[in-house]
Amino acid sequence: MSKDGKNQELNENSKNQQLDQFKSGHDGKAMTTNQGLRVSEDEHSLKAGDRGPTLMEDFHFREKMTHFDHERIPERVVHARGFAAHGYFQVYEPMAEYTKAGFLQDPGKKTPVFVRFSTVAGSRGSGDTVRDVRGFSTKFYTEEGNYDLVGNNIPVFFIQDAIKFPDLIHAVKPEPHNEIPQAQSAHDTFWDFIANNTESAHMIMWHISDRAILAASE
Repeated sequence: MSKDGKNQELNENSKNQQLDQFKSGHDGKAMTTNQGLRVSEDEHSLKAGDRGPTLMEDFHFREKMTHFDHERIPERVVHARGFAAHGYFQVYEPMAEYTKAGFLQDPGKKTPVFVRFSTVAGSRGSGDTVRDVRGFSTKFYTEEGNYDLVGNNIPVFFIQDAIKFPDLIHAVKPEPHNEIPQAQSAHDTFWDFIANNTESAHMIMWHISDRAILAASE
């Protein structure tokens, strides 16, 4: 029923019509960097060859990642919910054949280490049993500096190009005005991203499998 009390026919376009008054279009406006330089798209970084690494001369990539890193959104960063433990790392045998890293040379040397296991989308207070990717991170406190090793419990990922990472995280996080859904990805912004990035299909198949939920204890 409309505001004037008259019956209004509901159909598949009713939601879009309701939202139209809150939308603003950008038709005819060029996409630009923060400095106003026109760009044709913002989903592919400059690489060395077809499968090469991202080049640091790609100023648009660096600008986008710098903006993302400086958002400083409290309690809503990636992997904000989890558990961790301190310990030490001790290599079994010298790895001089493969690396020059000092902490991997001497079997008698103990290196302080910190290991974190967590969900991805949830913030403080969210559940551990939600359907989500599980992440881990290992930080080695070596004499040559900190060495961070990170990963997920799924062998593939949503994106192929790192420049899309801020877009993925913005899409999967809870809606900013109501923090819903918490620790889940069942909302329009996430599925809009998936629908427009078909490379994510493989990860989604893993995400809706049993790998994304905790195994029942025996």
